[in-house]
Amino acid sequence: MRRCALRATLVAIMATLSACQEPERAVHTTPATVPANRQDFLARGHCAGRDAAGAYRETDCADDHAVARVLARYNGPQAAGPRCPDPTDFVLHIAAVEQGDSERSSAPEGYACMRNLLPPHPGDPGQGGGPLTVTGDCVWSERNGVVKETACDGSGAHAPEYRVTDEVPTRDDCPPSTDLYVQVGGENPVGCARRLP
Repeated sequence: MRRCALRATLVAIMATLSACQEPERAVHTTPATVPANRQDFLARGHCAGRDAAGAYRETDCADDHAVARVLARYNGPQAAGPRCPDPTDFVLHIAAVEQGDSERSSAPEGYACMRNLLPPHPGDPGQGGGPLTVTGDCVWSERNGVVKETACDGSGAHAPEYRVTDEVPTRDDCPPSTDLYVQVGGENPVGCARRLP
């Protein structure tokens, strides 16, 4: 009898641990290309708009075509770089291009963390979008071990099943009421989530 109880407890623990998964992101953005001699292209505080072809171009923030402002700008690939600020609505990936000078130097590849100038703001907690998972966001289980973000108000294609209540350094720092661990990245990479009623 005790052996069966122990086995049931271990199965429950394994099921909880296997559910720890970073939500998959489908960030639909068009890469931006750095113009020649523009190391400050899409620097923090600058704005971008989309041209007729759908590509993002830097523009004055007061321009009618401006749609988003840069919250942070980093050189290098996003996977190895710093986490974007929490209010980020989408990420622009910036391609390196030759500048055509005698040394054939190129502007660095990088990424810009963008915030829409006007609503909607999919990166806000509970909205069901954006490139980050933050406290207040909701997720649903797509399959065993894989969760994806969805709107907490139920307006998304999938009903929310869990809400992230805390972001902490390790699983041990989550409250005892935690039902699911979600990888969120950053300085506190573990999201502690509770099942919704």
